[in-house]
Amino acid sequence: MSREHRFTVQLRPEPEGGFTVLVPALPEVVSYGANEAEAMANAREAIELALDVRRDEGEEIPEDVATLIRSLSVAA
Repeated sequence: MSREHRFTVQLRPEPEGGFTVLVPALPEVVSYGANEAEAMANAREAIELALDVRRDEGEEIPEDVATLIRSLSVAA
């Protein structure tokens, strides 16, 4: 029986529409959805697949990581 895992997800609105989803604790997971609900559903599926691969390869399932998002200005 597997236990439930909770992960922080970052939804980034895309200029052409939709959302890209990143999962800081699972950097291999990047997903997309045309709207927030679809993005979250696709992220759930991608996370489940990533966890399956990690289990199959004997890798640890990481705990969620605290994430801070800040804005930084740089000269270009």
